[in-house]
Amino acid sequence: MENFVHDIPTKVYFGKGVLSQLDSALRQFGKNVLLTYGGGSIKRSGLYDEVMKILNEGGFKVIELNGIDPNPRISSVEKGVALCKENDIDVVLAIGGGSTIDCSKAICAGYYYESDDLWYMVKHARGGMKVLPLVDILTISATGSDFDDSAVISNPETNEKIGVVFAHPAVSILDPTYTFTVPAYQTAAGSADIMSHIMEGYFSRTEDSEVSDGLCETILKTVIRNLPIALKDPDDYAARANLMHAESVACSGIPEYGKLGSGWPCHAMEHELSAYYDITHGVGLAILTPHWMRYILKKDPSCMWRFVRFAKNVWGLEGDDERELALKGIDALEDFFKSNGIPSSLSELKIGTEHFEDMASHCCEGGRMGSGFVPLDKDDVVNIYKDCL
Repeated sequence: MENFVHDIPTKVYFGKGVLSQLDSALRQFGKNVLLTYGGGSIKRSGLYDEVMKILNEGGFKVIELNGIDPNPRISSVEKGVALCKENDIDVVLAIGGGSTIDCSKAICAGYYYESDDLWYMVKHARGGMKVLPLVDILTISATGSDFDDSAVISNPETNEKIGVVFAHPAVSILDPTYTFTVPAYQTAAGSADIMSHIMEGYFSRTEDSEVSDGLCETILKTVIRNLPIALKDPDDYAARANLMHAESVACSGIPEYGKLGSGWPCHAMEHELSAYYDITHGVGLAILTPHWMRYILKKDPSCMWRFVRFAKNVWGLEGDDERELALKGIDALEDFFKSNGIPSSLSELKIGTEHFEDMASHCCEGGRMGSGFVPLDKDDVVNIYKDCL
């Protein structure tokens, strides 16, 4: 078991009615608020009106930045930073999912950044930066950005999508009822993202971090059990609450405590896909992950023990032939994604081979794919992309 450090400063309010904590959550930082959100879903659901009522009654000055894209762009970060500086913003309030929260984290960091080149900031930031405080209201169970210190920002002009460490939110408000109106496709894609966050760390060479492995398996089984319920009955509070709880813990780092790093290869490959094609992140992960699993199992059978454990402890499968059992576990994962309405191939998304070489080259820059659970090189990455067609 490896050493680890636990440092999560975010205060989380979880459950029905926790929006009542919003005034006090913001007031401790000041009265000038930048309100960030994406499209019109928070207005259609009524959440926007609820929030504005609290802000108006509390005497807050509110400046809005809307239109944040599902794969947040550096242009939105630049707009947000400019608004913060023009209006002496004290605190950023993000309403939405991971994209809005990620963009807001970058805005919070950009406010104090010494240069106007915010894309340079994204490419080179490594945490420890001075940031504006961030409060968020989560509306989709997916990325875990409400409970971690990372953000992923895209630059369409350079076909880059980069994950970077900024800072944890100061306060996260998590009411599962705000996810009732999330469409089925996005609910399923978000759940695939949750599972990927777990599997990226679970597939590690460490064999004796029992608490972490147990947490990973429990969270995976929680999603497997509750996603179909939420799709059948979107207002099922227990299902939505369990998915929301799972998403927060999944990307917090806690399920990886004591384990050797895995490099998160599927996220690295998917970031290239969505940088070039602007696809839904969770969908890309759901397509890539089973093919990555089959590829590395063939490339390095010494990792088979982990796939056998995955098949037994997550899917409840049994058998004496370890390779057959390992493959059945991978098949079960792929079938789960399919059964919940997620595409299973890149060709379904109209993606061809035209950018695979460039994507793989960028993915492997600096040797970052060479130190994972099973090391990969550029040719490996290209082959995995091709397997996904």
